[in-house]
Amino acid sequence: MSNRRVRVRFAPSPTGPLHIGGVRTALFNYFFARQHGGDFILRIEDTDSQRFVPGAEEYINEALNWCGIKIDEGVREGGPHAPYRQSERKHIYKQYADRLVESGHAYYAFDTPEVLDKMRTEAEAQGGAFTYNYAIRNGMENSLALPADEVKRRIERGDQWVIRFKMPENEEVVMHDLIRGEVRVNTSTLDDKVLFKSSDMLPTYHLANVTDDYLMEISHVIRGEEWLPSLPLHVLLYRALGWENVMPKFAHLPLLLKPSGNGKLSKRDGDKMGFPVFPLLWKSADGEISRGYREDGYFPEAFVNLLALLGWNPGTDQELFSMDELIKLFSIERVNKSGARFDPEKAKWFNHQYLIRKSDAEVAELFQPVLEQYNIDVPIDKLTRIVGLVKERVNFVHELWGQTNYFFERPLEYDQQAVAKHWKPETPDMITDVSETLKALGSWNSHEIETALKDLINAKGYGMGKVMNAVRLCLVGESKGPGIADICEILGKDETLTRLNQAILILNGKK
Repeated sequence: MSNRRVRVRFAPSPTGPLHIGGVRTALFNYFFARQHGGDFILRIEDTDSQRFVPGAEEYINEALNWCGIKIDEGVREGGPHAPYRQSERKHIYKQYADRLVESGHAYYAFDTPEVLDKMRTEAEAQGGAFTYNYAIRNGMENSLALPADEVKRRIERGDQWVIRFKMPENEEVVMHDLIRGEVRVNTSTLDDKVLFKSSDMLPTYHLANVTDDYLMEISHVIRGEEWLPSLPLHVLLYRALGWENVMPKFAHLPLLLKPSGNGKLSKRDGDKMGFPVFPLLWKSADGEISRGYREDGYFPEAFVNLLALLGWNPGTDQELFSMDELIKLFSIERVNKSGARFDPEKAKWFNHQYLIRKSDAEVAELFQPVLEQYNIDVPIDKLTRIVGLVKERVNFVHELWGQTNYFFERPLEYDQQAVAKHWKPETPDMITDVSETLKALGSWNSHEIETALKDLINAKGYGMGKVMNAVRLCLVGESKGPGIADICEILGKDETLTRLNQAILILNGKK
């Protein structure tokens, strides 16, 4: 690492909800910045006004906050390089576009959309692709082909124009990517990209991006693989503007792939397979709702851990990391070149790991709002005991209800499969014996209950499984739950006896 201060940026466009691939990009930038004592900047690239979606910028901020990513400079935080919203910086870019024209690295083009569409159609009809480049630029309506006074006249009378980068002909651009190593591209394969448009007096992504990275003193650009084709243009822009000596180092992260490993992960994949592809729930303008990891019950630390290991590995078998550990261990050198396959089941596994590592009291506190939805109020110490018995069985806090509902609500019906399997003609007499035995107990705790039941079973010669499965059916209503003695202790003596007697009345004679 050079003596230059590490400054990275996450620069999303507010065109909709933030994809988890974007969150991973933000995380890797954040890890890198924190590891090197540097700055993490959030810049909103909203120059594409046609694709702007209301609420998207707020969503980006909220998503990063939920993940525990602390922004050093940004729209909300301010900073020495404000403003951090590109639409508020539009007065900046034209001077750099002009500088490129003056130095001969860019030119004005007046070609109408109709002419360009016609050329595109003709090229496709001949089985090719239209490319605005060195081969055709001198035959087009631009400042390279037109006299200077004609160019001036057209601009002054208000003709529509764009400024295009003059891509060098047949020059090999040699670049270094921190993940992929040396990258070589011949400029003859590239087109003369539009940098600035008179229609809205705004720059395109390429000019705005390079200019802002320079002005904000960005030291490292860590972004998605989809931007790799833009790298030659960006490197050439740095050179043309005289900024090559402060050009950031580049790293292009691998794609997040579908669970099948075939192609980029999309919202459609999530909808089809039943998992979110966005960090937070998103409601579009037409009312369509897209699920979010937060609302689906994922812990932010599990979500961060999951994303960190998609495309990066620590070189060990360890899978669970705190944010501080990730910051300490992360390295660009250990980021993979190939795409990372997303596994929705692994995502659940991560959440399960974080859930079972939380204290019973903490999980109980998280479970309380779920119980409130069912109008159930239970003392926290009792709830803590219940949660401790079943939390290993679930991946999410909200799933605890399905594992504990019988503690709060007496069963009104009984699972028919369990009844067919465990309720035999002799069962009512066995349950009566159990009820009498438990009724006679002087103290009510799981140890005493378990001892009494075992003594009864041994004395009567009942099968252990026969009795316990039938008792479970009476108390729970189905074949689930922790140990019978624990259930009895938590339900209390009166409720346990009531449920045993109720089951005899309801189930006796149903076989």
